[in-house]
Amino acid sequence: MTDLINALVLLSNFVLIPAITYGSQLALGALGITIIYGILRFANFAYGDLMAFATTFTILFTWYFQSIGISFGVLPTALLAIPFAIIVTIIFCLITDKLVFGYYRIKKSPSVTIAMVSLGVMFVTNAIVRIIIGPYDRRFADGERFIIRANEFKEMTGLNEGLAIKSTQVLTIVITIIVVSLLFWFLNKTKTGKSMRAYSDNEDLALLSGISPARVVMITWIIVAILATFAGSLYGLDKSFKPFTYFSLLLPIFASAIVGGIGNPVGALVGGYVIAFSEIIITYAYKKFFAYLLPESLEPNTLVQFLSTDYKFAVSFSILVIVLLVRPTGILKGKTL
Repeated sequence: MTDLINALVLLSNFVLIPAITYGSQLALGALGITIIYGILRFANFAYGDLMAFATTFTILFTWYFQSIGISFGVLPTALLAIPFAIIVTIIFCLITDKLVFGYYRIKKSPSVTIAMVSLGVMFVTNAIVRIIIGPYDRRFADGERFIIRANEFKEMTGLNEGLAIKSTQVLTIVITIIVVSLLFWFLNKTKTGKSMRAYSDNEDLALLSGISPARVVMITWIIVAILATFAGSLYGLDKSFKPFTYFSLLLPIFASAIVGGIGNPVGALVGGYVIAFSEIIITYAYKKFFAYLLPESLEPNTLVQFLSTDYKFAVSFSILVIVLLVRPTGILKGKTL
């Protein structure tokens, strides 16, 4: 019985908790992608770098607060910085839409054209981020790092395996629940949210109903900026910040949105956790886990790993391709690409 508990603690420590945390971060990112696609009708390839831009200002405001002696006690000072980073990111999104995306939207350019334009925005945004903060790793976490430490857990339980839970993991899960709940309440219960959904379903009918497209576009970018700031900042707090990392995140985030059903907010959530659990489950080495469950004579000699962690993003890509071939609308029936 003790070996079984040790195996479950081991799995929780290295698979379950990291997958829920990573899935929450992907879900927030995928929500931004899916809202842009559902309402503005284009795939925004600049979203990963928008997350990097937002996180850059979270870091800068965090450093500023720390320099003048403001902290958040046991919680990361970044939580105080996020609202200010959201404001900067909203301004950046609205300026980008005014100068770039709005031009092509007024011209009624095809979605593919606007998606290609977003690639240019991606490179410019990435350059801005590197100019402001540089290309190196940046750590901006402070306060209490662990809620439960592995050694403390071992002492309390007498088990061989220790459970370590980082404060950033709990913060990610709690903030994701709050942000997603508020977003769904806004989209389903408020007049503005309902007008956005109506605009997404049928633009012409929405216009006839008196819905202002300019207002819908503005609110969309505000929501996207908020989601990008939370997704990027929480990922950076949990891991570390490096601009190119966020470019790499674009694949699993897009995979999450498409697998769940692009244009469907609930699908974005489902897709985020599907991708996160798939990546971590397939790349985890199960040797120690099976050592607890199997007799000594049957203990594995290899790592019992389906794929190396170097191929983590290949998992996202493979799932994406399979879903596009088998069910192009995604698990929860979003819009076709």
